[in-house]
Parts: sequence; C-alpha cells; structure tokens
Amino acid sequence: MNAIKISKMIFGCRLFNQSRSVLGFIKSPNSNRSLHISLPRFLGLRCAINQTHKQYSVSHPKWGRSRVFPATCCSSSNNNSNKNDHISDYSTTLENHANDKNFETSYMQGGGDLDEPACRTETEVEKEAWRLLRDSVVTYCGNPVGTLAACDPGDKTPLNYDQVFIRDFVPSALAFLLKGEGEIVRNFLLHTLQLQSWEKTVDCYSPGQGLMPASFKIRTVPLDDTKFEEVLDPDFGESAIGRVAPVDSGLWWIILLRAYTKITGDYAMQERVDVQTGIKLILNLCLSDGFDMFPSLLVTDGSCMIDRRMGIHGHPLEIQSLFYSALRCAREMLATDEGSKNLMRTVNNRLSALSFHIREYYWLDMKKINEIYRYKTEEYSTEAINKFNIYPEQIPYWLMDWIPAEGGYMIGNLQPAHMDFRFFTLGNIWSIVSSLSTPKQNNSILNLLESKWDDLVGDMPLKIVYPAVEKEEWRIITGSDPKNTPWSYHNGGSWPTLLWQFTLACIKMGRIELARKAVDVAEKRLYADHWPEYYDTKSGKFIGKQSRMYQTWTIAGYLTSKMLLENPEKASLLYWEEDYDLLEICVCALSKTGRKLCARGAAKSQILV
Repeated sequence: MNAIKISKMIFGCRLFNQSRSVLGFIKSPNSNRSLHISLPRFLGLRCAINQTHKQYSVSHPKWGRSRVFPATCCSSSNNNSNKNDHISDYSTTLENHANDKNFETSYMQGGGDLDEPACRTETEVEKEAWRLLRDSVVTYCGNPVGTLAACDPGDKTPLNYDQVFIRDFVPSALAFLLKGEGEIVRNFLLHTLQLQSWEKTVDCYSPGQGLMPASFKIRTVPLDDTKFEEVLDPDFGESAIGRVAPVDSGLWWIILLRAYTKITGDYAMQERVDVQTGIKLILNLCLSDGFDMFPSLLVTDGSCMIDRRMGIHGHPLEIQSLFYSALRCAREMLATDEGSKNLMRTVNNRLSALSFHIREYYWLDMKKINEIYRYKTEEYSTEAINKFNIYPEQIPYWLMDWIPAEGGYMIGNLQPAHMDFRFFTLGNIWSIVSSLSTPKQNNSILNLLESKWDDLVGDMPLKIVYPAVEKEEWRIITGSDPKNTPWSYHNGGSWPTLLWQFTLACIKMGRIELARKAVDVAEKRLYADHWPEYYDTKSGKFIGKQSRMYQTWTIAGYLTSKMLLENPEKASLLYWEEDYDLLEICVCALSKTGRKLCARGAAKSQILV
C-alpha cells in the first residue's frame, strides 16, 4: 500500500502516527469491499503545555481574544519557527514539490495574512462587529483555528454554542478572507481535515469514513502535576440532539476550501496529498451506490442547518444545492491524474443528472402549479407525465394566492407521492449561487423574493422557511417541538446570517439594490439587539424566545455582506456561472422510450438568447 506517514507535530502539537492511503481506502484481497484503517477516537490532536513556566497569552496580534494558558509548549527546538510549521509537519505534502526550492515559500506564505484591501472608513456598527468577531476566535497551540458559535456573556448554559461549527464558521471565514486574513481559515481547514480520519462510533456502529464533524471543542487535559495538553474534541453527531450526522459539514468544507484558494491564490493548499485525499473521501461517501433511483442525496431529518425535526427528510433542496456546489468545487480542485479519472467521470455524470433532476422536477411557478392541479394519478408507464404520482390535493391553499405571476422557486423536497411546497430560503439562494437553477429560474426566484418582501424579509431578513407549519401539522411534523413553534426558530423564524448568501446571489444576478435593501433593514436592528441568532413572529419583529445573543454567524454574515457590497467584484470568486459543458452532456440517455424533454436545451437557449 502506498501510504503516507504523518509525522509528529512540533511546537508541542502532536498527532499520533497514522498510515493513510492516498485514495483514503484500500482493497481487501478477498473481496471488492473497501476497508479503511482509522485511528482510534481517543488519539487526537494535542498540544502539551508545561505548567512550571509563567503564564502568557498566545495569540496573533490581530486576534482580539487570546486563549490564556500556562506556557510553554514543549518539544519546541526552535522558538522562532514559522507559526504555521506545526501544520505543515502533521499534514502531508505533495511529492511533486518535495524538492522544489520555491515550494516552502509558496506553501507557507499562502495561508498567512493577505494584503488587506483598501476600503472606506468603517462605521461604528462595523467596528463593533469586527471586535465581537475577533473576540469569538479560539486558538489551538497558539494559532487561531475557528470561531465559537456564540459568545453570549449572559448565557449560563451554552450547551454546544461554545464549540466551533463547520457550517457556522463559513461566514466568519469569508469575512476574514475578504479582510485579507487567511491564516485562521487555513488552520481551520487543515485541523478539521485531520478530524475526518478519526474513528466515529455510535452504539457500536461506525458511519462513513469521509464524514466531517459538525463541530469541535478545544479541551484541556492534565498530563501530570506540571503539564497539561489541549485536545480537539470533535462531535460527529453522537452528542447532537437526535444523534444525526451532519451531512452538510463535508459539503461546506469543500466549498470553503475553494473559496480560500480563490481568494488567497494559495493553490498549493488544494494540491496537497492530504487535502486531495480528504476531498476524495467526502466524494466517495456522497457518491456511494445505494437503492435510490434519484441523483439527489438522500438524508435524514435534521442533517443540515435545520438540525431538528422539521419534515425535511428525504431529498431536501438545501442539501442538493450544497451537494451540487461541492461537486463543482471538487471538479475544479481534483488533481487530473490517472487515479482521479474514474472519480472525475462519476462527478461529471452526477452533476449532469442532478442539475436536470432539480431544474425539471423541483421548479414551481404558476404554470407548473396549474399542471400539477390537472395531474392524472396512478400512471404506470415510462411516458408518464406525473412521474412521482403526486396527488393534486397536496397543493396547499395558501400557495395558489401567494405565488406571483412573474416569480417562482424550487420546492423544498421531492419524493414519491410527496412534494414539500414550502419555500426554503437557503436552498433557493444557493441554487442561484451555484447555478443549479437556470438563469431564468434565478431571476424568477429573486422576483419572488422582491414581490413577497414583507413575508420573506419583513422586519428582519430572512425567513429560513415560509410558511410555518401550525396546529395539527406542527404536532405531526415537528413532534410538538417546543423550540420550533410556529414562526419561531427553524419553523418560520428569521435568520440574519442568511444575509451573506442573499447578497452573493443578488450580486451575481445584477440585483445589488435588493441586497442593499436587506442589509439596511438588518443594520438598523442587529447592533441594538445585540446580534441575536434568530427572530420570531411572522414579520421577524421580536428577538427569538431562545435566541443566543452575540451569535457569531449573525455578526460574520453582516460583515461579509457589507464587504461584498463594497467590493462586488470579489463575489465572482464565490459563485459559479452556468456550466456549458453540462449543457452539452446529458446522461439521461434520451431515447424513444425515455424522456422527451431535457432541461439542457432549455437552459442553453436561455443563455444564448
């Protein structure tokens, strides 16, 4: 087996030696099953500290908050070594560059601080937001590795809000990258990558080897009377409410990796063998064969931003849009070598099938509603129009009067005999950002958002889902969840963190005035309300009843939106244009007995017009 030995970390941070194949798996000689040799859970990333020395604060001067612990990190033979040396040592490097004299320079400098872009004088609200964001930074072995989910001084029971979440860190990472500070993002990507390979067990069962943790926490463990060590303690869902694996974590990790390389120009990062392996492990997990007939990703309830029971099990739009984005990112970043050829072919085929499936079957506008309204059911034929046997009686009464004539959106979920007609904001916005939807559909989604501004934005942008489920429907779908009562939290609550995705989508489609309008609405309240996690009521008038204050991704989402509006050209590094290659490729094998229409031609004609 062609394996890579990960050496012990210097500067006191060490990772126990582990062999890991380049592809992330090995073949058993007696079967076709893939076997993975994983590290036991209790062996981890550690930082040993000697308590006999004087206490000092280890932090970068740019970080507003320091983790204070007794110094000094042991095993360090060079106190003046580069601050990123320990990361390069425990992570594998590219064999192609091993003897390159310029490799060390480009490799080490890529994750450092970027040239901070010149900008206007920040407002007091922005200054306060930056102070709070820097206060949320946590360090590991003296290096920034992420931001806490919330830093509410009045919260006596933080639960897991004192951890670093992968999905929550994304807007923080973008804010730092757009500010010209790349070190924290690089550290985060590499440390979470190492956590991916740990053994993950829940009730004697181990989930897929490519699974990324939902979050991690830095814990202090005593070694003896004079020393203790910092340990990264990840949560793969075994401690989460409902014990649900975070499907979106790996997808966000790939998306953030691309954003990091695009903004910093540190392409050596994505070429590293350990990073390439991490990408492949996530793809292998997502692209594994199963019983599903659809190209969309099948997940359980609570496996994404909506991490409680809300009736999104199946093929929720949010996961599909992130999945599509991650596949496009991976296709850009995967090394074009012989070992990746089959995987690249699989990615291309899945992208083509997924885009057709979502554009054709998830899209809803007045014309489509009328078509569903007249559906015939129980059709047994390859020529069936009502392919998923949707009953017209499923169309909710509120929808017919709500949807505008010039707008449309992607439904929330699609399964046999079931369409979720609710409007899920993140899934629709990210469909625009990733070009999962066609250019015409993109504009229609923004038309709907503008037309239904009072419903979807109101007093605080943006509704996570519209409308809320109420009464008996609430009891059945949520299980009478007291946190997800109607128009609260995930059940129709308003989430300011969605601002940055909305801003990105608006800039892409040339509708920047819509984004400015939303940011102006949020800016009037967020500072005065102490940056809540979410807002309640139908219009988002009140701070959420269980909302944490000083929520980090609320702060970071606002800052990222402001910087994107100030430098809209930067947005082009974070979104995707229509993929012309996918318009030419159709894997649905159209024939006389197959589908008569394909979204490829429709999408292509919209672009060429």
